[in-house]
This record gives sequence, structure tokens and C-alpha cells, in this order.
Amino acid sequence: MQGITGSDAPEQPGEAYRLDDQIGFVLRQVAQRHAALFAAGIGADLTTTQWAALAKLGEIGPVSQNRLGRRTAMDAATIKGVIDRLTRRGLTETCPDPEDRRRLLVALTADGRDLVTRTETAAARITEDTLAPLARAERAVLLDLLNRLR
Repeated sequence: MQGITGSDAPEQPGEAYRLDDQIGFVLRQVAQRHAALFAAGIGADLTTTQWAALAKLGEIGPVSQNRLGRRTAMDAATIKGVIDRLTRRGLTETCPDPEDRRRLLVALTADGRDLVTRTETAAARITEDTLAPLARAERAVLLDLLNRLR
């Protein structure tokens, strides 16, 4: 297995597997750091997945739950649970799709729109705090590389 040391050559048989050199382990640590910054900085009792759904609805407006799940990289069961919890909190609502009455659209309520507006600055600051150890040029390179791995 090849580590993240930058070498193009695979490790030789018998070489020690170092967990600290594995991309999945490093990504999980970075994700944990970001989640801790998010929890400390968002101040609205939201999970990262709830914020993603609210933020995406703020960007694109009413959309089917299925499409929202695809746009936020959540499977059907996850997005359903997220929307159910946000709806119970009065932050989202469903309404019939005017183009297909069989389909429901998920939309932000007035409280949901207000919450997105109030927390966008904190969310942007969390991103800045997550990337703070990197120079501006390094941030762009990192995001480009991560997008290529999607």
C-alpha cells in the first residue's frame, strides 16, 4: 500500500504499514478537526449535515429531497433524517411541486432563511480556521487536489 509520502513507487513487500502515512487516516483527522471547529463556531445547535442541507437550500431554493441529497452528498436515508429533524425544528417545510403534484419540494421556512443568513459568516470563518495553517496558494492547491479525488 502506498502512503502519502509522495513517492510514486509502491512500498516493498515487508515494509511496515504506517497508519500515519495513509490518506484515509489523515483525511479523518482533518475532518475531525474541522467538525470540532464547526461545533464550537456555528452556535446554532446544528450538525454539519444539517448545515449542508440548509446552506444548499439557501443557494438553490426549493428542491426535491432526493435532489437535495445528491447535491449535498447524502444518501436517501441520511437526507430524510436530516430534513425530518430540520422540519421538526421549523427550519424547513415541504410543499407540492407545482410541476409534478406527486413530488414534494423541500424549502427553507422564514426561520430557516434567517438562520442561514445569521450563520453564513460563522460558517465562512470555520472554513478559514480549518485552512488557517496553509498559505492562500496552498489552500487553492489543496482544494483543487481534493476536488480531483471526488
